[in-house]
Amino acid sequence: MNLRLLPIFISLVASSAILFGGWFLYDSFAMENPLDKTINEIPGVKQAKVSVNSGRVNVTVVPEAGANIREIYQSIVSKGGSVTEKRQVQLKIEDTASPELDRWWSNALFDVAQAMETKQYAEIPVALEKKKGNYPGLEVLAEMDDQYVYVHLTDGTHDKYVMLPRQPQRLGVWPNE
Repeated sequence: MNLRLLPIFISLVASSAILFGGWFLYDSFAMENPLDKTINEIPGVKQAKVSVNSGRVNVTVVPEAGANIREIYQSIVSKGGSVTEKRQVQLKIEDTASPELDRWWSNALFDVAQAMETKQYAEIPVALEKKKGNYPGLEVLAEMDDQYVYVHLTDGTHDKYVMLPRQPQRLGVWPNE
């Protein structure tokens, strides 16, 4: 039996190009582009970029000043349709936090982490309000849903948004954990 390698190689390359090209076009035009357009139309979103893979939808959002991240996240999940239905939505927020705002958050983080660890979520706004005196003009908003605690810090010109997962990721030693 005499096999000719050049036609086999060419058909393999052409088949692969058609298969993966079709998958890429479907992924781009049927999933990412419509979701990207939908997310960019959500009130409070200045700009968004979407990337979809098999188990996750990664969304990078530049919010408008004073935007409500909880409402944005819930709008993404609800308006995402079949794209977000069976995938985890991972929201990355590009905020305008100043170094002072980041430093203040780092100091307040101990109390917030303790409230998160003990699942006493009502302590988070109390702890943030107590520490607020260290930063004149700071406004603090904390909200919660069944997945995250949302914290918005603003000093009028800079905004910092934090999403704290209510179910912390498990760090296991054993491979079956």
